[in-house]
Amino acid sequence: MDKLQAAIEQFDDYNKTDPHVFTWDGITYPQEYFLALKLHEWVLKLAPAASEELLLASRCQHIGRWEIPRDQYPEGREAYLQWRKDLAKYHAEVATSILKDVGYEEEQIERVRQIILKQKIKVDAEVQVMENALCLVFLQFQYEDFYPKHEPEKLINILKRSLLKMDAHGHKFALSLSYSTEGLHYINEALKLINKVN
Repeated sequence: MDKLQAAIEQFDDYNKTDPHVFTWDGITYPQEYFLALKLHEWVLKLAPAASEELLLASRCQHIGRWEIPRDQYPEGREAYLQWRKDLAKYHAEVATSILKDVGYEEEQIERVRQIILKQKIKVDAEVQVMENALCLVFLQFQYEDFYPKHEPEKLINILKRSLLKMDAHGHKFALSLSYSTEGLHYINEALKLINKVN
């Protein structure tokens, strides 16, 4: 077994221990395992010639996410952003441990960490692919359950922030997905706000 496959197996085994479940097309999966599979698929769609480091990062971007729950932090955007920052560091540490165990060199591990931590987004092409893929996983698999739980104004601002992180290539794929009429309406409203700024 090569190192890439060995690392992916370890990432998957770790994420299969997620106690949260995600049901899609009538099949139930450990949540982070399912989302990691879909993130990997989106990265390959967006970048068919993706580097080994980008493929590795796609399979461990949110590894062990359930181990630092959101409710350990206070309410509010500032606490939310701190939670996300702490999570990213945690994902990078877990991934580093597995990659070292499999036998990756420090240089490759550091590159995977850069992608997981989303350093130089909008400048680093591979980090941008990852951001596009993360947003597309959310839009394809989580958005329709997510949007009815939020007031329209707040929802549109959330979508605007997500869409701003994407580039034109990502937007093209985002608009090709199937949405409910109401769900698509909110996405279009967010895009209108972005276009006004631009």
